[in-house]
Amino acid sequence: MFWRKQWRNTPMAIEKWNDPIHVGFENTGARTILGPLDALKCLADLWPSARGLRYLKARSTCRAALDGRKTVEEARAEFVAAAEEAKLKVN
Repeated sequence: MFWRKQWRNTPMAIEKWNDPIHVGFENTGARTILGPLDALKCLADLWPSARGLRYLKARSTCRAALDGRKTVEEARAEFVAAAEEAKLKVN
């Protein structure tokens, strides 16, 4: 995936959320998401459906956070909204 190459070694790739998100997936169990890079990996590799307005917005906002155009907390809020849209368990 292109996100792996593009953001892997950038300073923003190590940015973490103030409060990690625990997401429950039906087939793979619970995952802890620490920041926008983890969220992008989750959206790309684990998400039940690559559809929905919140999914697209979360993906876009996480990318923007890694580029420094949005805050990591904005990305967190959009990721939570996408998880709720996908009817995933979020703690």
